[in-house]
Amino acid sequence: MDYYSVLGVSKSSTPQEIKTAYRKLALKWHPDRNKSKEAEKKFKEINQAYEVLSDPKKKQNYDQFGHEAFTQSGGGRSPGASGFGGQSGFQYYSNVGGQGSNFDFGGVDPFDIFEQFFGFRSPQGGSRRQSRSVFQMNLSFQEAVRGVTKTSVINGKEKTIKVPAGVDSGSRIRFSDFDIVVQVQSDHEFRREGQDVVIEKEISYPQAVLGDVVSVKTIEESIKLKIKPGTKSGSMTRLKGKGIPYPNSKNRGDQYVVWRVKIPQNISGKAKKLIEELRDELN
Repeated sequence: MDYYSVLGVSKSSTPQEIKTAYRKLALKWHPDRNKSKEAEKKFKEINQAYEVLSDPKKKQNYDQFGHEAFTQSGGGRSPGASGFGGQSGFQYYSNVGGQGSNFDFGGVDPFDIFEQFFGFRSPQGGSRRQSRSVFQMNLSFQEAVRGVTKTSVINGKEKTIKVPAGVDSGSRIRFSDFDIVVQVQSDHEFRREGQDVVIEKEISYPQAVLGDVVSVKTIEESIKLKIKPGTKSGSMTRLKGKGIPYPNSKNRGDQYVVWRVKIPQNISGKAKKLIEELRDELN
């Protein structure tokens, strides 16, 4: 798949031309309008393409490294690299009538599209024909990862708010007459990169040199993980499918374990002698 082909534009297209092409295709393939089987898949591809090509930095990376670097299976990506892996930005989750569905809008405000569907304008775009209330809900890292149901008073009425597992800051849950925007707290152990998570694990110098089996936390449980002999500080191990769920989906991101080799600050005379012997042996 090529993002330029998805939007029907060229590398030399202006930002306005890219936006115009995106809006036209989004209107055509939005699942609320298009009931064909391929509509949802096509709509997601369109939004993925626009998220990258509308961002100058991501577009530059895309032109330089190619499409493979922007896929979940991209072998050269690293967590936290701009434009590589994971999803970010606005996501819209419909919770009308208790039936949840979600569409990834990438970095695009969904109201930029909704104004053409439902007859009102974005809050950033001026007045709307239909007034809607927007409320913020603060979630802990674990609540966002696992999903949660909360009861709150909205416009004087008690409402049950069901949040799907995997939402992130900026995710918007749409109800019949109001929206909830999610704000997720950071975690002291896990660093989130879209649906991927990163955790640092400290190991001793002997473990790094000789290898070992250690216990490592995931977002759901602790697992036993093998340290390869000769592991360098800063190297990573990928745990496929151990990341954060994609909302309303069976798919999950990955977990990355970053190994940090602990260098002792103070050592005994015996330990120093052993290290000197090791140095001489290696030399």
